[in-house]
Amino acid sequence: MRTRYIAALSLVVMGVGFVTTLFLPDHPIVQLLKGGFEAGLVGGFADWFAVTALFRHPLGIPIPHTSLLLKNRDKISKSLISALENELLNKESITRKLKQFQLLKVAGSAVTRLVSKRSNRVGALNFVRTLLTKLSLDSIVPHIQSGIVSMIRHMDAKPLAEKLLHSAVEGRWDERALDYALNQGRIWVSKPETGYLLGSIAQQKLQEAKVGGLMGFAVQAFAGFMNEDKLGTMIQQLLLSSIQDLSRSGNASREKLLEEIRHQLHHVAGDEELLGRGKQWLIEKASHPDSGKFLQERMEDIRASLLTALEKEMASGGRKVVTVVRYAIRKLQAEKELADNAERKILSFVVDFVEANHYRVGLLLKDNIDQMNDKELVRMLEEKVGGDLQWIRVNGALCGFLIGLILTSIQWLS
Repeated sequence: MRTRYIAALSLVVMGVGFVTTLFLPDHPIVQLLKGGFEAGLVGGFADWFAVTALFRHPLGIPIPHTSLLLKNRDKISKSLISALENELLNKESITRKLKQFQLLKVAGSAVTRLVSKRSNRVGALNFVRTLLTKLSLDSIVPHIQSGIVSMIRHMDAKPLAEKLLHSAVEGRWDERALDYALNQGRIWVSKPETGYLLGSIAQQKLQEAKVGGLMGFAVQAFAGFMNEDKLGTMIQQLLLSSIQDLSRSGNASREKLLEEIRHQLHHVAGDEELLGRGKQWLIEKASHPDSGKFLQERMEDIRASLLTALEKEMASGGRKVVTVVRYAIRKLQAEKELADNAERKILSFVVDFVEANHYRVGLLLKDNIDQMNDKELVRMLEEKVGGDLQWIRVNGALCGFLIGLILTSIQWLS
């Protein structure tokens, strides 16, 4: 390295200068330079010894307390790991550094820059399309089906039924269901063929009625007077009138009917045996091969729709991606509490993850150090810090030279 040659050159200059002054005539200037070069030579050698002793034995001689780095490589690696885990990657330092970064703001700026380029948007969409295309639904559907079955099996049906019942009553779904049933009944009853059907059934039952005496005579007379059309029309009018009354809010019969519906629903929600049968029925349906086939078909439909949408978006250059990203960023900026909460969660996740796994970094560091032999380790350390250490030798030679000048001058004065 260049600094090593400079350091060696400074030592050579001091040595050559000292030797040269030995052959020069005796003169105050020569004596002054001789003192400076002599002290510079001593200082340069001393610092050369000190710097070299860090990495290896000076001149290959195993002098005590030399080659310090190699002798203490285990201590050094342990110290580095300890500093890494306890000082550089501890929870407090990570939290402090990450808070300074303002993760969401930095991430938002980075994402905005990325989506501003058409090539990035199209590339991201193409990546998603490739993932969707290669996604094996055959292998995913059984896991989804198994998950649904497991969820149903471990689900407590009674609290769920009570919650659904409460929601239905609060949302007045019982009344809506009754109104829907009454409306469908009105539509059916209003049909002409329904009237004829009802009239035929009534006519048949009147003829089959076995009533004696005066009542029987009256019934037979009524049956003979009324045909299917008349009977059907009359029954239709009666049913339509009843449906209209039941559809009217506040009607006493309607309230009684709703009360009975709610009573039956409460009974169903509290019947553990019935709920158990219903739960078992759901499990059997969810685990049936036909259900898996149905689920796979629906997922195929969803995938086809997504692929079509992605193709269309890629053709337009991914403009909707920009819209979605900008909307999300504006939403986070507008909702400061939401943004702060999200950043806290991200920060907590990152800190916990790093704290739980920073020992892996230490193990990796130790493993890499252990794999290096002495020569490789020394070369690496010299490449990283040797340059700065060589300047110590240069400074030692120069400082020694100046000190030698000063000491020689002091000797003259004394």
